[in-house]
Amino acid sequence: MAKSIGEIKEEFAQAKEYQWLELIEKYREDPRAGVERLIQKCEKQMEKLCAERERLEGMRKFEREYEHLGYVCGIDEAGRGPLAGPVVAGAVILPPDCEILYLNDSKQLTEMRREELYEEIREKAVAVGVGIIGPRRIDEINILQATYEAMCEAIGKLAVMPQILLNDAVTIPQVKIPQVPIIKGDAKSLSIAAASVIAKVTRDRMMREYDDLMPEYGFASHKGYGSAAHIAAIKKYGPSPIHRATFIKNFV
Repeated sequence: MAKSIGEIKEEFAQAKEYQWLELIEKYREDPRAGVERLIQKCEKQMEKLCAERERLEGMRKFEREYEHLGYVCGIDEAGRGPLAGPVVAGAVILPPDCEILYLNDSKQLTEMRREELYEEIREKAVAVGVGIIGPRRIDEINILQATYEAMCEAIGKLAVMPQILLNDAVTIPQVKIPQVPIIKGDAKSLSIAAASVIAKVTRDRMMREYDDLMPEYGFASHKGYGSAAHIAAIKKYGPSPIHRATFIKNFV
């Protein structure tokens, strides 16, 4: 007796990726329209995965170019522009041929996807380092120097020493490890994209914690950036302990 379409649908739903082709061939001759739609859906899913793997391979260009040197480390930051909170840098060393599907520049991802990728990066990376520089230090030395400090701190927290750094656009002063600055690197390098996710998720989590302590500013929603609601809150309540004095002087 032939399986019902519902049973076949469940079979496709439970199948692992390596089993998809076998299932497609198994039910290819089934004349029912419902089964044909299941096969078409599975084939589209396979095409989508193939395209995603091609995209990821393109993002390994710089890693392939420099992997002969040893460990390749991606560096990126989050939080250079906000009015409040720290600047956070991420440093990530991924193993060769590491597959993390849908990894991309953190700004191109939803919050849910970033959170999922954060955990996967932590699980699969050879090493992850995070550097955090707070608002008082930002006011002391300016945001660019604070960003460099955060990046140096992130590199220093890696469990292994990289032989080459792939940086998103910048060259970090006083770092002796060879560096390759890449414009829009978080969209061109898998390692830098991973670092951008680590930095962004770390900072967003911190801003949500600050929101619990100071809900009147709305940090959970705007993450410290200069939204109209945020500026209105600064004018109403005055600066909080995590506001950057040099960034908000026009509003206070």
